[in-house]
Amino acid sequence: MSDHERLEQLLDRIDGRQYGAYRDLKGRWRLGGITLFVDHVQGDPFAAPTRVRLRTASDLDPGMHRDSDQRLAAEDWLLRRFGEGLFGASRGSGKSGRLYCYRPGPEVVERSGVRLLRDGDVEVRFSMGLPARGRRILGRQAWEMLTHDVPRAARRLEPDPSLEVQVRSVVAQRTLRRQLRDRGLVAFVADGAILPRASGIDPQPMANAVPFESPPSMRVTLETPSGEVSGMGLQGGTTLVVGGGFHGKSTLLQAIQRGHLDHVPGDGRERVVADPDTVKVRAEDGRRVRAVDISPFLGDLPGGRTTRPFDTEDASGSTSQAAAIVEAVEAGARVLLLDEDTSATNLLVRDERMRRLIPRDREPITPLVERVRQMHEQWGVSIVMVVGGVGDYLAVADRVIAMDHFQPREVTAEARALAPTRPSAPGPLPPIEDRVPLREGLRPDKVRAYDERRLRYGQGEVELSAVEQILDSAHAATIGEALRLLHEQLVNGRRTLRQVLDALDAILDDEGVEALSPWSHPTSDLVRPRRHEVAAALSRLRTLEVATSR
Repeated sequence: MSDHERLEQLLDRIDGRQYGAYRDLKGRWRLGGITLFVDHVQGDPFAAPTRVRLRTASDLDPGMHRDSDQRLAAEDWLLRRFGEGLFGASRGSGKSGRLYCYRPGPEVVERSGVRLLRDGDVEVRFSMGLPARGRRILGRQAWEMLTHDVPRAARRLEPDPSLEVQVRSVVAQRTLRRQLRDRGLVAFVADGAILPRASGIDPQPMANAVPFESPPSMRVTLETPSGEVSGMGLQGGTTLVVGGGFHGKSTLLQAIQRGHLDHVPGDGRERVVADPDTVKVRAEDGRRVRAVDISPFLGDLPGGRTTRPFDTEDASGSTSQAAAIVEAVEAGARVLLLDEDTSATNLLVRDERMRRLIPRDREPITPLVERVRQMHEQWGVSIVMVVGGVGDYLAVADRVIAMDHFQPREVTAEARALAPTRPSAPGPLPPIEDRVPLREGLRPDKVRAYDERRLRYGQGEVELSAVEQILDSAHAATIGEALRLLHEQLVNGRRTLRQVLDALDAILDDEGVEALSPWSHPTSDLVRPRRHEVAAALSRLRTLEVATSR
């Protein structure tokens, strides 16, 4: 008897029975040209949906299976196509009778939803709410889902010309990004890019937006397999982005903020690339800071409270941003992005009148403006910063870009003429103090992301609103699973945070993001996290305990 016949008999047998009888579906089913693996069957129509894998022969060029760049692009394309094929499928009451798969945004990143396998097959991971009326099984509707709806979506996996367009685009982006460090660049924005978004909640490109055009003095040409690409190259050091309100300063910064990731064709930012270790930092009132040496920016506080290292359960704007900077560098950041609007003003600068009113020996804060050049020279960290009202930074910038109606113009010479005197630093920067995370306080218990801003981990929540490079709730949840892996395998009380993150990267490189699955089988909605977002979440754990490497 074929699996097709066995499945029909099973569903006829359990039709109308209590929902738990669906457990007999677990296992492998060969249904024509596809094979279904039912890995987990939900126990109730209101429980988390049933987890399923679909495997079928791939018609893709074998090179897409072998080449890592092409494979990433193809898997992303297949995931989007399969998701389009599921749209509208619903059989049963409530949420039962529905098919689900991860629906990506415009970013192309390693995900577990689709994998090209070494044997030439493609595997899709998705979930389904097995159909019911109340808590009674709808066997015929389940049959239609499994033998009609799922195969219909699987037919969407057949390649068409748009696949080749996406593969070429992603390969070009990754080729551009790999050239940055050799050319001394931290970011590149191609001529013709469309940076503005439709709205703050709509990531689609703005209709009728003005295409980006590089200032001639900053134009560079990079190579791709499809030919040369010209655009604005941002050199290492300190870059300021200035201009009037609503002229595109933050829009440019936000494009660079996503530039460590590839984008789908048509997004407008598919040739905006940034150094892979680019991190956005901001002020974050009220966060916990655990054993971070913020003495480069804040000396000892009143009452003899030390900042070498600094601990608090309720950080201010200045102490939180100083901690975020040091934590990012500790985790390996090479480029920091800052926006004056989300920064602590007293950490950024102190004007001359305030200096005269409050002498240096009465002010524990060393403003960032006095440290940015040292950060590049001694820490190897570049800064790209949006400023609108703190002109002191004109004196320390290596280059200044003025945005006017979303178009850039280099005004470095004019800026230096206006601010010829550089503020002096109070002394050399100390090396970053490595912290050693401890297993105490890392016990996961429950891991759940409510959205990209809040993560339930253990007995508490991790506030991630200030970690702006998290994409969505699935990304946040995968970061939680990475913390679980740190607790179970990597944190041993001897490894520094850098060493723990290196070990995590090695596991993900070797095993893929599936290494973070909370189950024995791969799940559908894992999104590979960068070390920087994992480190940021770890540092924001209210239960985190650390030792120093001294």
